[in-house]
Amino acid sequence: MVATPTCSTVRQKDTMAVPFLSGAAVEEKNRMKTRRIVIFGSGQIAELADFYFTNDSAYEVAAFAVDQAFLSQDQFRGRPVIPFERVTEEFPPQDFDFFVAIGYTNLNRLRPEKVAAARAKGYRLVSYLSSRATVFAGFELQENCFILEDNTIQPFARIGSNVTLWSGNHIGHHSTVEDDVFISSHVVISGGVRIGQGSFVGVNATFRDHVTIGKNCVIGVGALVLEDQPDHAVVAPRGTERSKVPSNRLRSL
Repeated sequence: MVATPTCSTVRQKDTMAVPFLSGAAVEEKNRMKTRRIVIFGSGQIAELADFYFTNDSAYEVAAFAVDQAFLSQDQFRGRPVIPFERVTEEFPPQDFDFFVAIGYTNLNRLRPEKVAAARAKGYRLVSYLSSRATVFAGFELQENCFILEDNTIQPFARIGSNVTLWSGNHIGHHSTVEDDVFISSHVVISGGVRIGQGSFVGVNATFRDHVTIGKNCVIGVGALVLEDQPDHAVVAPRGTERSKVPSNRLRSL
C-alpha cells in the first residue's frame, strides 16, 4: 500500500489548499527522490503518463517497455523502449519501480494482466496522483492508479488498485471504486455508491446515491444510473438525434 503522497491536498475551512504531510508521506517523498520508474506502453496513455510523472511527481521516468511482439521502435520521448520479456536485465526491480500505462483495452482486462506480470517480475507498482486533485486526510492511494487533475475524492471514499480516474470527476463520500476500473471525465458518483471491479464508466455519467454497479459493467456516455446494475450490465443511452433541418435553413439560433 502506498502512503498518501505529498501532492494531495486538504481543503481547509477557508477553502485554501495545504499539503497533507503525514509522517508516512514525508518518508514516501524522500524514498521517491531516489527511485526511477519504467512505464509499460508506448502509446498515447504512456505518453501522458510520462508527461505527468515528469512534471508533477518526484519520480523520474527511465524507460518504456512493451511486449516483444509489439516492439516497433527503440526510442520513445527520448527514452529507450525495451522488450518487457527482458526488462529485468536492464532495469532490475531492486533499482526501478514500474507503472502500467494502458487504458480500458479489452474491457480493462489487459491492464491487470500486465500489472500482475510486472509484480511477478518483482517490481513495485507506483501510482500517480495529481497535485491538482482534491483528497483528504485518510485517503490511501493503491498501486498502479492514474488519478488526473480536478478529481474530487470526498472523505471516506475508497479507490481500489489499478484504477484510472481521468480529469474532472466527483467521487462521493463513502463510495467505493473497486480494482481495475476506468472512469472517464466529468463523472458524478454520489455518496455510498459501489462501482464493481473491471467496469468502464463513460464521460458525463451520473450515479444516484447508494446504487451498486456489478463487475465488468459498461456505463455509457451521459448515462443516468438510478438503480443497481448486475454484473456485465451495459447501460448505453442513445445520443441526441440530428435535426432534419440543415444549418443553412435555420432562421435563427
